Amino acid sequence: MSTLQSLPVSLQTVLLLIASNVFMTFAWYGHLKSLASSPWYTAALVSWGIALFEYLLQVPANRIGYTQFNVGQLKIMQEVITLGVFVPFAVFYMGQPLKWDYLWAGLCLVGAVYFIFRGA
Repeated sequence: MSTLQSLPVSLQTVLLLIASNVFMTFAWYGHLKSLASSPWYTAALVSWGIALFEYLLQVPANRIGYTQFNVGQLKIMQEVITLGVFVPFAVFYMGQPLKWDYLWAGLCLVGAVYFIFRGA
């Protein structure tokens, strides 16, 4: 049995979604910095290659997670993780300023988490 499989389903799901989101974020936005002078189709092909790794992690994450969570919970979990990965990416990799808007967006997601998981 692998180390990942010995972890609780919720932790397996979160770890796989975090890793998936790192690839997703680079696939969606990394080309804006690293391939800015390349033609769009080059950026698209590179992004597709990166996105393959995203899907190799995201699909198992959702399949594992669906044994414990409903699809709405998985989606909200994904959105929270996306913001948690995106903010450091935007600030440290893309050189964007840290904005209060990230905090407000995060607080909105806290509300979304509350509503989707209440009574679960």
